[in-house]
Parts: sequence; C-alpha cells; structure tokens
Amino acid sequence: MPTNSPRAVFVTRETDYELLLARHATREQARFFLETRGQRIEVLEERDRQLHDALKQARLAVPGDWRQAHVRRPDLDRFLFGPEDVIVPVGQDGLVANVAKYLTGQPVLGVNPAPDLYDGVLVRVDLRHLPELLRAGAAGKAPIEHRTMVEARLDTGERLLALNEVFIGHRSHQSARYSIAVGGAGEDQSSSGLIVASGTGATGWARSIMEATGTQLPLTPEERAIAYFVREPFPSIATGTSIRAGKLAEGRLQVTSRMNDGGLIFADGMEQDFLGFDWGRRVSVAPAADALRLVVAGG
Repeated sequence: MPTNSPRAVFVTRETDYELLLARHATREQARFFLETRGQRIEVLEERDRQLHDALKQARLAVPGDWRQAHVRRPDLDRFLFGPEDVIVPVGQDGLVANVAKYLTGQPVLGVNPAPDLYDGVLVRVDLRHLPELLRAGAAGKAPIEHRTMVEARLDTGERLLALNEVFIGHRSHQSARYSIAVGGAGEDQSSSGLIVASGTGATGWARSIMEATGTQLPLTPEERAIAYFVREPFPSIATGTSIRAGKLAEGRLQVTSRMNDGGLIFADGMEQDFLGFDWGRRVSVAPAADALRLVVAGG
C-alpha cells in the first residue's frame, strides 16, 4: 500500500463509563457508587455501547486501500497529523473543537453517535453517507464550511488556536489585571478576564455573556471576524471600563499582563493546555489565517 494513501484518523474521548471504571476499578464497585447516588450504571453502559458501535461502523466505512488511525483526546497533542489525513471525530460537538487546533487544513467529518444526547452542530455526517464523503473529502470535493478560528499569539512566539473561544485572565477566574488596546483605544483594566470568540463560539460561552450583559454582536461561523468580551470590568482610580466588548475583523486585540503570577491563556475550555501570562507578557488576538474545514453533508 503506498505510504501517501489517504488516512482516516478517528478521534474519540473516554466515555463516562470508561472514566467510571478507571476510577473504581470494577464494574460492581462502579455500580454501587452510582446506586448510592440514585443512578443506574446501565444508562452509562448503553452510551458506551452507542459510541463504540458508531466507531466500529465508521471504521468499516473506510475504503480498503486507505490507512487508519485512532487517537484519544488526551493524546492529541502528541499525535502527528499528516496532510493526507481525513479527520473523523466520533462523539459530541466539543470533540471537533478539541482537535481543530492541531490541524492544518485537513477536512473534518464529525459523526454523532447519540443524536438524542448531543446537539450535533459540528458532528453532522450521517454514517450512511460516510463512505462517499471520506473519498470526497480526500479529493477536495466535499461540501465544506470554512469556520473561522481564533489565534492568540504571545510576544514569545507561542500561540494557541481555538474554534470556539480563547480565555485570557487569571487561573482563579478573578481579579485579572492587564492593559488592553484595540482600534487605537486602550486602558488598564481589572476584570474576571476576557473571552475572545469566533462565530462558532458565539453560540456558547460568548452567548451567555451577551445574554447576561444585553450586548449583541452578530457573528456567523464563516465570517472572518472575532468578538471580544470583558467579564465584569471593575472601575477604580487605576482601572477603566470603557472597553467592554466589540467585533474585530481587521487589526488585532492587544493585551499586556499586569499579573505577578497566575495569569494564563487557554482555548476551548481546555484549562490544562494553557500558556502562561504573567507580568509584562503581551498577547495579540485575531482571526486565524487558517479555518477549520468542516464537512457538512450527510444528514
């Protein structure tokens, strides 16, 4: 088989059942733990079966002359994706966000193993259509949404990519101090941190902020723009609140840390995968140059 043949890379995360077994060692101990809390292990076993059945069917859909690989979410940062890969997350929508920042233009075909449980906003490929969409994806002929991502780049050259949003603040989510500059305006601030969201993320964390503050910044997933939101800015002699939210299609949002320790930047809710953001470090945030190529047909 030629080494440059397409490769289907399946991405999954541990099911609740698998995590429970890892914690309690045996099914009986896990069952007892759940029953003391009024829950039944059979529900988690069924969800686990759904995931593995969907993964099995998806792997059977791969053309016989292709290669295959399977990577779990905790191992994504150590997995080497190739330009010939077609990525198949099997799970909930968040799994697409987890893998997106490690890609460089490979098509993504999300499969929803439990439509009654997961919304399926990003995992939209029907298993019945997976064989033809795999081939179309590898050939560059699949219907694609080019979803804008957020890039946060430190002055050290380190960067984070996010499909939904980037958080900039303190690890305690309280009392983050920094200076912020955008569009020629700037000020020192103290707040619960900043959220910088894409159009995809505008339906998640950013949406809850907009609803709570009465701020509306329309943003579509393929629009090359981002929206920023300052969480609970605090007015004082030394800090202002005039820069609260905005939409940015050109230029960059600039933030300089004024935190002696505890400052961090993380993407898509993955707090364990962060960049340090202590005193004097500067980060600029803008729409990323590359977009997520999400295959959308098959429903």
